Amino acid sequence: MAEVKDQLEIKFRLNDGSDIGPKSFPDATTVATLKETVVAQWPRDKENGPKTVKDVKLISAGRILENNKTVGDCRSPVGNFSGAVTTMHVIIHHQVTEKEKKKKKPKGDLKQNKCVFLCFGARC
Repeated sequence: MAEVKDQLEIKFRLNDGSDIGPKSFPDATTVATLKETVVAQWPRDKENGPKTVKDVKLISAGRILENNKTVGDCRSPVGNFSGAVTTMHVIIHHQVTEKEKKKKKPKGDLKQNKCVFLCFGARC
């Protein structure tokens, strides 16, 4: 169950405190592949799950992990104990589509951004 040479045992902590995993990943596994695992194994009964890998951010040891990094690059020197499971926190941030952006824009928003100055007197 614990760490095997060149592998890391990882569990993904969701925002409600539940976990996906733990599961063992080779050191050469990229963060993008970890995100694919999160999307594929997201519990179907939970709302607001990620739709794509772009919706997922992984945090380990207080750092947001970059897609091109590997599990080996993300190892924490503190977390390399035999039998340790590394917990990565999952943040879901849904991407706003162009359709949604257009829906949110109020009609005539050019008028909303105008600055108006009124003067009622001789000192203006």
